Formats: sequence, C-alpha cells, structure tokens
Amino acid sequence: MNDAPESEPPVAGVRVSPFCMHLRSKKSYFLRGPALEESDLLDGSGHCWCRKTMLALGPDGEAAQPADCRAGRACFEAVL
Repeated sequence: MNDAPESEPPVAGVRVSPFCMHLRSKKSYFLRGPALEESDLLDGSGHCWCRKTMLALGPDGEAAQPADCRAGRACFEAVL
C-alpha cells in the first residue's frame, strides 16, 4: 500500500497527468506525453470528448472537460 499523498509523484521527478486517460481533444493528438495542464488539452474551441463514449459526455452523463475528468469521478481512469 502506498501512503504517499496524491500530489506527490509516484516516481521521483516524474509528473503524472491529473486527467482521465479517456479525455481527448484535437490538441491532445499533438502532445508528446500525457497532458499535465488544462492548456495542453484545450484549444480555441474548448471542445473535448470522452474516448469511452465518443461524446462530450462521459459514461456518467457529466461533461468531458479537463476541470471535471479527474480523480474522484466515478468513471475516472488514471494514465498510470
């Protein structure tokens, strides 16, 4: 069991994406690694979708947006 706080990276010096692995945007396809900031995902349109549903709504019926698709949400799946 890992007792490290959530904000602490699991591996020293490695930042982990706070976003669900299924959150997508046009901009996400040009990233060289996982999105670490909302600006990594959001372009001028601000449009995102869930890869599981292929809609702007996640499996729980809530919006697929960087502010919402984070740990604590029932359908959240971490990148690692």
